[in-house]
Amino acid sequence: MNIVVPTKPAIALERWAAVRLFAMDVDGVLTDGTVQMSSEGTEAKGFSVLDGMGLRQLDRAGIVTAWISGRASGATTLRANELKIPHLIQGRVDKITALQEIAEQLGFAAEQCVYMGDDSIDVPAITWAGIGVAPHEAMPDALAAADYISVRAAGRGAVREICEHLLAARVTSPTR
Repeated sequence: MNIVVPTKPAIALERWAAVRLFAMDVDGVLTDGTVQMSSEGTEAKGFSVLDGMGLRQLDRAGIVTAWISGRASGATTLRANELKIPHLIQGRVDKITALQEIAEQLGFAAEQCVYMGDDSIDVPAITWAGIGVAPHEAMPDALAAADYISVRAAGRGAVREICEHLLAARVTSPTR
């Protein structure tokens, strides 16, 4: 099956270079959106090691990362701790408020933020951020709100794709 990825106009290097915070939803962005539940009630999620490496590279480059999830999950907490994600917010469906609180705490303007989400509850945060991103299999309203749509799939390198744009902009931008 061939997947057709919607396209948007290219984002200027200067916009990528201005980013200091990369915030994202978890389920459907860092994962493929599925949750495995055992009959004992334990939960499992699959996270991409490609995405994890990209997030660690951002940390080393001085770009702050944040995960904002509408549901609380032990698997999410474990993975965030493993990757040393400095801002983990779970159980918050008001993603824009959570994103704005983190940005304000860090002293960042909207233009210094990227937000990646895949569903309706992510749309206000996608719209508010200087660069709004959605994985290509996101819901239609998230795709419409996004400035950039990933080529890679959620849970399969979509986050890493954004990390690569941010890292490349830091290397090639004349202001850095």
